[in-house]
Amino acid sequence: MTLMRLIYASHPFGFDDLTLANILTTAQRHNAEKDITGTLICREDLYLQLLEGDREDVQALYEKIKRDDRHADVTILVQEVAAQRLFPAWAMRHDPAKSWMWTREQVSAGAVEDATRDEVLAIFVRLVAEQPGHLSGLPKSCPVARSRF
Repeated sequence: MTLMRLIYASHPFGFDDLTLANILTTAQRHNAEKDITGTLICREDLYLQLLEGDREDVQALYEKIKRDDRHADVTILVQEVAAQRLFPAWAMRHDPAKSWMWTREQVSAGAVEDATRDEVLAIFVRLVAEQPGHLSGLPKSCPVARSRF
């Protein structure tokens, strides 16, 4: 198995708590079946999701997400082979918007699309670091392969 990490951004279409709950419930069930892990950051103006798993399974899920009418402007920000998972225990973790993330104005101005791979990945590494003991074996440098597909 080739472990793939894919991070995408999209703009929610019809965002509300019921829609979000439906996305999370479906993702947790489906992802567990396919051994896909990751996390989803949601706000009214932005979905930012990291997916990890077998290359074919992650790619198939991404194609399904692109066709999902709850997402608009789906864009891959990072797609790479990974040495290890950042979120091995989470079929789909939900993170509400963080105050240290981009503002609405920054999102509207293109900050997500202009972000570098390292800036995007740092968001998720920070989420891991905020979970005491979650990945005690994760080195501070968080090694990830830099090869791209």
